[in-house]
Amino acid sequence: MAVIGTNQMSVKEMMAGAGLKQRPNFIEYSLNPSLKEGFVKMLYPDKPNHPRQKYLLTVKGLGVYNDYKNN
Repeated sequence: MAVIGTNQMSVKEMMAGAGLKQRPNFIEYSLNPSLKEGFVKMLYPDKPNHPRQKYLLTVKGLGVYNDYKNN
């Protein structure tokens, strides 16, 4: 999820940043595993279908991002 970096992004913004077009595939193979493993979190976790839902990196995700960025 290096596309997110230190930003808050919607699914649409993340897909555009990664150059992807298949929303179901992105959610199944990238977003959901990242959420499950604790690299990414929802801005509104109690309302997953919130119209302004955004995603951001957790501390764990930021650690991986910083390692990626520095190499």
